[in-house]
Amino acid sequence: MKNYFLKIDSYSEKFTEILLRNKLLTITLSIFFSLICGYSAQNLKFSTNYRVFFSDSNPELQAFESFQSTYTKNDNVLFVVKKKDSGSIFNNSDLSAIKELTEQAWQIPYVIRVDSVTNFQHTSAIEDDLVVEDLINEMDAEETYYQSRLKIALEEPLLLNQSISKDGKVSAVNAVLQFAEKDLMEVPQAVNFALDIERKIEADYPNLEVYVSGVAALNNAFAEAGMKDAGTITPIMFLVIFALVWLIIRAWSPTIAVLILIILSTMVGMGIGGYAGIELTPISMAAPTVILTLAVADAIHIYITLKRLMQEGMVKQKAIVESLKINFLPVTITSATTIVGFLALNFSDSPPYWHLGNITAVGIGAAWLFSITLLPVIMSLLPYSTKVVSEKEKTQSIMLKLANFVIDNHKKVFIGTSVITLIIICFIPTIKFDDQWVEYFDESVKFRSDSDVVLDNFGVYPIEYSIPAKSEGGISEPEYLQNIEKFIIYLRGVKNVEHVYSVSDIMKRLNKNMHGDDQNFYKIPEERDLSAQYLLLYELSLPYGLDLNDRINIDKSASRVTVTFGRLTTAELKNFLVQTENWMQENFPNYMQTKPTGASVMFTYITERNISSMITGTMIAIFAIALMMIVALRSLKLGLLSLIPNGLPILTTFGAWAILVGDIGFSVATVASISLGIVVDDTVHFLSKYVRAREDRQLSVEDSIRYAFDNVGMAIVINTFILAVGFGVLTSSTFKLNVDMGLMTILAIVFALILDFLLLPAILLFKNDFAVSNSKNVNTVHPATS
Repeated sequence: MKNYFLKIDSYSEKFTEILLRNKLLTITLSIFFSLICGYSAQNLKFSTNYRVFFSDSNPELQAFESFQSTYTKNDNVLFVVKKKDSGSIFNNSDLSAIKELTEQAWQIPYVIRVDSVTNFQHTSAIEDDLVVEDLINEMDAEETYYQSRLKIALEEPLLLNQSISKDGKVSAVNAVLQFAEKDLMEVPQAVNFALDIERKIEADYPNLEVYVSGVAALNNAFAEAGMKDAGTITPIMFLVIFALVWLIIRAWSPTIAVLILIILSTMVGMGIGGYAGIELTPISMAAPTVILTLAVADAIHIYITLKRLMQEGMVKQKAIVESLKINFLPVTITSATTIVGFLALNFSDSPPYWHLGNITAVGIGAAWLFSITLLPVIMSLLPYSTKVVSEKEKTQSIMLKLANFVIDNHKKVFIGTSVITLIIICFIPTIKFDDQWVEYFDESVKFRSDSDVVLDNFGVYPIEYSIPAKSEGGISEPEYLQNIEKFIIYLRGVKNVEHVYSVSDIMKRLNKNMHGDDQNFYKIPEERDLSAQYLLLYELSLPYGLDLNDRINIDKSASRVTVTFGRLTTAELKNFLVQTENWMQENFPNYMQTKPTGASVMFTYITERNISSMITGTMIAIFAIALMMIVALRSLKLGLLSLIPNGLPILTTFGAWAILVGDIGFSVATVASISLGIVVDDTVHFLSKYVRAREDRQLSVEDSIRYAFDNVGMAIVINTFILAVGFGVLTSSTFKLNVDMGLMTILAIVFALILDFLLLPAILLFKNDFAVSNSKNVNTVHPATS
């Protein structure tokens, strides 16, 4: 093994000397490479479709797209109008506002349908005629007229909790959109038009408040969250890294060198993303922040070693070569393992995490390349000096004191650390899975605050069913409609269901109308022909844009049932889906059996799919990293041993999250592989120094541990601090998934530091207990040599 390290040292030394002899060429090639790779970053665009969170092979997405090809698409802008004062909105002024809003909503780009209380197609009978008209067809009418219309609205199941609240104070106007999907600006164009309408109505009617939600607003919120993070978090991260590096290094030259390194690394990562045609999301937009944070690590290790060597009297040029020689192997291993961890995100079921992983992996690869090429050249050109010291620095003595503490108490440290870790891990089974896409956004985001108002009065989580009939025209069969009616009754009895929309309610109303508005006939027609005739007559009477294509398929062989929920957890929704499937099996004939679909269903199951796929990806990454450690350290035992300090921080993180928070969303499943690629860095640097001390210097186990602490301990602490602050910046994101990812990664990084400083050396001492020397002579430790 000694020859192995000597060969690597020799190669890295010669390589660095060649670079330093060809400084101009190295700088030119580095800049040229960065510009070529980074050029395509200008092609990066933000996605404006929540479907980007689902892969093309996702079965729920495929089912939803099939559903939407049958019925009208449900991309929509939902306006909610709320009175500031008391009383219902059924008065001339407020209804005039809703009528005006309805008319203006028809002007929204890509709109194909607008529904509100004012244009609801109310049916009634006048003698033998069926009258179909707008519910509000008179303005400046008497108060009695508005009160009679309010009574109709509150008794109409298709309006109550859909277009009008129970207290009559809140109303909704729903604009359905059908985008051409040729330009990413289609959604922002439509939503911005809607926001202009909101502002105009509020200006013209001061007693009303208008809120905007809906699928189109959701899509736009994803894009806006990503752009906001790009405009705030990335610059903040750059300034934070700049400040931290300067505070730690306290010298401008190496600080500038590090900044050049991280800027070029980020350029390369984002540029390659542009060449790959990646559409950015709030998740993938975290990549620059992650690259900026991680790219610092290699540079810090190289710089700290350089500083120590110069403090011992070595001239700068030789110290640069020696620093690269000492750090080449661990820096290469840590970069490779970090890349493996982020590439494991490709096992995720959600494409934005593929993009985050791939962009970051490229950026980390670039950071490694620049660390061993450009960084030493820049450091050699920029002026830098430090005074020669004869005694250990205070921080170094702290590391040696910690090393001696662990060595003297390794059994107690092992038992105590193991017990505490296992106790925390035991809480993992208590974690609950919960994903509510409205809550993906911070309350400062308009979409979130507006949607909260919608949830207080209506629902925003729709579940869709396309229920097949026996044959063409089969939806008019009494048996079919009666089964639908039973289903509707069941659904309206479910907790948190705000509204159910079905053709059966229309059919019952038409049957009543065609029998002189006799309430006794508010039921399903008893004959198929009657149902078909009523439906045809009704459809012929409907105005443009308000037909039944959103409820019934073309050949009338299936109809749509929409269940809209208010606030509910993922567990509650999943329980509803299971119970409803059981209800169908017990109450529906085989031909009516169907599966639910919709955005809420998709987000519900993406959590499970993501966790399942990421368990596979993380396990593969763990063993790939272990194999890399075995090869790099030339030790099967140490490679396998590394699984403990690499794996436990992740498990401990989830246990701590269970204690502190209690629930996780689908994004948190990716934290394991992200954290794995990061926490392994500490283990690599510690073990590489330990192995060098054992093999090259023939030190005892205790002194090898002291050597590792003294040489790399402070660098690990500094990097942990920088990484924690870097991922802490992510917590300022307006996108909850990034906040959770940042918080959990911080936990993993901190746990990794603790376990690498306490558990890992304790295990090394246990493993070699029979060979442990009683020597505590720290003079055998030479921090600047290997």
